[in-house]
Amino acid sequence: MRLKDKVCVITGAGGGMGLKAAEMFALEGASVAIFELNEQAGRNAETMIRGLGGHAEFFHCDVSREESVKQAVTAAHHRFGRIDVLYNNAGIMPESDHSVIDTSVEVWDLVMGINLRSMFLTCKHVIPHMIEQGNGSIINIASFVALVGCSVPQDAYTASKGAAISLTKSLAIQFRPQGIRTNAICPGPIETPLMTEWLLKDEEARQIRLGRQPSGRFGRPEDIVNCALYLASDESDWTNGAVLVVDGGITSNYF
Repeated sequence: MRLKDKVCVITGAGGGMGLKAAEMFALEGASVAIFELNEQAGRNAETMIRGLGGHAEFFHCDVSREESVKQAVTAAHHRFGRIDVLYNNAGIMPESDHSVIDTSVEVWDLVMGINLRSMFLTCKHVIPHMIEQGNGSIINIASFVALVGCSVPQDAYTASKGAAISLTKSLAIQFRPQGIRTNAICPGPIETPLMTEWLLKDEEARQIRLGRQPSGRFGRPEDIVNCALYLASDESDWTNGAVLVVDGGITSNYF
């Protein structure tokens, strides 16, 4: 098993890509700390993973609030005795996020709080434990939209993901001497509830976006989690500060 005896914190693990990550990490031998705001979703994820024979525990956490993150990290460390992997997956992409000229300050702050402040807070409280044990892997979920422009903008989301890449680079340099590597994954369009709820519910819009995808399909959560498994495992010991684009080739498509 690639993650045998590792303790992995996964934020937003109650649904979508986070839930798939929790499941796949557990099946590879990890003990999964499910950080989730929605208690029912978190409990369901815990029950599902245990039903598969894996190890998982739910920790209620609002990733945008420092006290909540601090309490969840402390509880997870107390429960498992260590934290080997931090998988910063939690994120939102609200329909009301448009161009800077017509996005409200409230929406901007909401997106930044969940997509970016959460990474700051989890890293702030997990990294000291990793320093103490002398190793760790941080995986930040960014996005392909941080690398290209778009005529149908989501500027708060895009800015938050661009900042996630920059933060990844800084952490990679700061903490690798203490045994901690930090990397980012830039997923392309993934068919999760977050995206299909509004971005792909219109069939015409769906076909336009699919026409730009060289692979002929949208991504699946496991396409991203398979990359994350590599970064969480000891196989990636010399991978640090990397921005891994897993997008089916869409960012390489000129037209």
